[in-house]
Amino acid sequence: MLSARSVFQEILENDESFRLFCSIAAGGEAQGGWENGRIAALVPRSERALAPKIARHGADEDKHGRIFDALMRKRGLVPVPVPPETDYTMLLERQGIGLAHDRLVRDEPLTERDVVVYLAHSRVTEQRASEQMALLLRCFSHDPEVGRAVRMIAHDEDSHLAYTHEELLRLAAAGHGRLIQHTLRECALAEIRVYRDVSLAVTAHMGRILGWPEAKRALLAAGIHAVHGCERLTGWRRMVTLSMPERRNALGGTATTAEYA
Repeated sequence: MLSARSVFQEILENDESFRLFCSIAAGGEAQGGWENGRIAALVPRSERALAPKIARHGADEDKHGRIFDALMRKRGLVPVPVPPETDYTMLLERQGIGLAHDRLVRDEPLTERDVVVYLAHSRVTEQRASEQMALLLRCFSHDPEVGRAVRMIAHDEDSHLAYTHEELLRLAAAGHGRLIQHTLRECALAEIRVYRDVSLAVTAHMGRILGWPEAKRALLAAGIHAVHGCERLTGWRRMVTLSMPERRNALGGTATTAEYA
């Protein structure tokens, strides 16, 4: 029977597919770490209290990248180049979502509007990350190595999502509500397109590595298109709603820096 669990299990059991999966994940996390680090350094004076939380977010993403690298090392594997069509972060930037890299490399303070754009982008992408890690938990919770890694990352992603809700609600109360809602909707609609395209690309690569028959590839692609259709109609709304999280001040502490081993 074809299921998410069976597909991920195939990927886990094959060195080449596992290496590609971890390389894609590690690359995205490392990029997120760099972006958050730059944003923390450039936040405007009016939002300096937010800087440690953004830095904590970046430190968590760096840690996640190291975890995926460690999973590869444990199997004697080295990372492979990430195919451009699977680079979720780069493809989102090409859609004009979030803060562009050429903005972040300049040593110019961000504006309050930039902070809103950053948080709205994070709220949407962290929703996806939280859901993806929940899926991986269901699939890999039994695995002693991957299950432990996924639990660590899932906890952090839930904290990141909580933090974006709380900070966006604070900024909405300060008068940025209209900009926040507009930016959230724009980000969500772009993200579901990019997620569909990346999912199709990753599935194609995994299918070639694992030798999936054409019927299986077609069925998985149809499932991806069906999910996108549902998200395009109404599913995107879960990415734009804001509610005060139970986990308050989720990034107010010190980032955990211990290496995964």
